[in-house]
Amino acid sequence: METMSAILVIAIVYAVGDFVSFKTKALLSMMFAAGLLFLVGFWVGIPPTLFEDSKLIPVAMALIAMLMVHMGSFMKLRDLKEEWKTVLIAISALIALAAALYLLGGLLIGKERAITAIGPISGGVVATLIVSEAVKAQGFESLAVFATLLLVLQSFIGLPIASYCLKREAGRLVGGFRKNGAPGMDLAVSPASDPEVPTWKVFPALPKPLQTPFILMAKALLIGWLAMKVAGLTGGVIHPFVVALLFGIIFYEIGFIEHKILEKANSSGLALFILLVPIFMNLSKATPQMVASLIVPMLAAFVIALAGMVLVSLLLSRILGYSWELSLAIGTTCLFGFPGTYIISQEVAESQSENEEEKEFLLKHILPKMLVAGFTTVTIASVILAGVIVNLL
Repeated sequence: METMSAILVIAIVYAVGDFVSFKTKALLSMMFAAGLLFLVGFWVGIPPTLFEDSKLIPVAMALIAMLMVHMGSFMKLRDLKEEWKTVLIAISALIALAAALYLLGGLLIGKERAITAIGPISGGVVATLIVSEAVKAQGFESLAVFATLLLVLQSFIGLPIASYCLKREAGRLVGGFRKNGAPGMDLAVSPASDPEVPTWKVFPALPKPLQTPFILMAKALLIGWLAMKVAGLTGGVIHPFVVALLFGIIFYEIGFIEHKILEKANSSGLALFILLVPIFMNLSKATPQMVASLIVPMLAAFVIALAGMVLVSLLLSRILGYSWELSLAIGTTCLFGFPGTYIISQEVAESQSENEEEKEFLLKHILPKMLVAGFTTVTIASVILAGVIVNLL
């Protein structure tokens, strides 16, 4: 297939995935819909060399570091500090699912599958990419397919659980609000820091006229390149993508890169378009027989991971004073991340409120916690976790 035709096919599949996500209010995520289309498409006639023909794979691997820098510019550390209870629950749930998969999953579905499952179940695209590349380097193509299938299915598992929990939480809160005008607890939320103002002004702000796409992309690429060089000096002890993420956070805090830098460069959509290529390309190796053989291990992986998340979330809800519903919803954010965290908070607030005042009250309580939880799990912790667990393969 010629390059332009291959890229067009990929774009159409992505577009259909977005349409399905919109129509189902994110219950069926773009990743799920697009992954299913690619999977079936390869079975019925799409050339298995589609992604190689697109010539996007080398570009994707080169741009991942830049995207990690961009992810590091999403939220300030101060905002995570203000929601420390939420951060603690989110990270603890992530550690619990990893421990459950490693210890119990290793016995039930095999060590390699259990470790591979930790990446996609604990986070998003980048965590999946880290483990996929690691298993492919060792010749385990079926494990790369396993990781991709878990990624496309994870939101289908996580969103219904989070929606159920948040609806119960919202019903309890709005009931107290209608009765007493307050929920019987302190809902004061510290004002979030201005994302456009660096925490430490080490570098002067770049004038608006100079915040052009080329200059902003060059800055993000520079930090990504620097991160790769520093990671190389560690001898592989720290995964390069983890270093790129940490550098993104640091250089955002000191003012060298702007908040959501690739969005300001009008490049985040294109970067994500390219980044998804090495994820979905694993599906070209998935035969119907291979997928059938992976169904039971996938179900087992999800059940084991959920058991770990549920136990820790319920335990911490008692210790930290959160309801079990809110704690569990926070714990499951690793299964869908942003924009699912935003969409589901809006939908729950809308469905459980009778007027704008109640809706704003619910959003004030739910939305910040869900956004922080999703950022903590998918953007930061899962990438670090995946960088660590690949050394166990």
